Amino acid sequence: MSVLPTGPAEFQVRLRCGTLRLQVEHAEFPLDELCTFGTRRNPRRRFLIISKVLGKHVPVRPALMACVHDMLARRLGVSAGPAVVVALAETAIGLGHGVFEAFLRQTGRQDVLFLHSTRYRLDRPVALSFCENHSHATEHLIYVPDDPCKLEMLRQARTLILVDDEITTGRTLADLAGRLIARQPRLESVQVVSITDWLEPQARAQMGAQMGRPVVFHHLLRGRLRFEAAHAFTVETMPNVVGRGDRKDALLSRNHGRFGLTTPVMVDVDRLPLTLASSQRAEGTRILVLGTGEFAHPPFLLARHLEQLGLDVYFQATTRSPALVGDGIASALEFVDNYDDDIPNFVYNVADKRYDRIIVCYETRPLPAAHCLVDMLGAEAVFF
Repeated sequence: MSVLPTGPAEFQVRLRCGTLRLQVEHAEFPLDELCTFGTRRNPRRRFLIISKVLGKHVPVRPALMACVHDMLARRLGVSAGPAVVVALAETAIGLGHGVFEAFLRQTGRQDVLFLHSTRYRLDRPVALSFCENHSHATEHLIYVPDDPCKLEMLRQARTLILVDDEITTGRTLADLAGRLIARQPRLESVQVVSITDWLEPQARAQMGAQMGRPVVFHHLLRGRLRFEAAHAFTVETMPNVVGRGDRKDALLSRNHGRFGLTTPVMVDVDRLPLTLASSQRAEGTRILVLGTGEFAHPPFLLARHLEQLGLDVYFQATTRSPALVGDGIASALEFVDNYDDDIPNFVYNVADKRYDRIIVCYETRPLPAAHCLVDMLGAEAVFF
């Protein structure tokens, strides 16, 4: 990959799959501090915007992630309540949850509901489903909140806050917002939160027209992009991304955001089977805390706690998103998922780095016999 400045705020990114031409219109951080780029194993969309502050494809300092959460939450300002924050699976779940909790800390509000979409079927009523057409796994589900008070907040919401890691066309968010608006007659406004926003002005205006509500966009970088595919590049066959379709209630009984949250998640670190020897505070000792799939925010909180103890900590999460090694993906490990779907999952940019200790965090138990991530990494498993 080569990133070449072609003007004061213009860049040309040459990837295996083609060329991205970027124009940065506004940025809180330099482009190369916020993201790098790669190639998807996905014929629907070839290029991949890889966030350096999200904690998904690239290991990140927890303090930097917390800073991003705080910065984006401050942009939400004063909004009519109740407010509903919806984060998109799987990549933006941790981001949305972090922004939600930062918003609560900053405002002291008690009329904000957090939900995230999921790809997993449960024996619970579905509030709505929507489609992410360019994704490796297109179907998203949002479940009805798990108690009447939360359900009433969803029904009576006056502000809708949608969170995704990056926005390119806006079609997925427009589809989701339209479905939510149909169920929330009191909704007055929509706020869209992302790390990078690449919407064309016409698409931005069209989203507002579709929603029939004022729409405000919050981001750390806004720009425009154009992709020119390399004709000689052949997209590899996309791996299986369709699960068995069976219900996951036995694995996913706890509520980490799928069924609605109105208060911060509390991680009782003292109850986790972790041994923190004094030697792990020694200079040069590096620890990676690894979330798994849709389970991102509680592991991030663990990583942040260890960092605040003075340990040298990075955070990241695994993903089912298929990408090719090269460009912004220095390494990839493939393994069978921990959600008992027998589909490939991946952890990127870890195998090429040295960690003295890797802690893999799970919401699923027991682990499938074919799931070998802990052994592959020489890691230890922690179950929340």
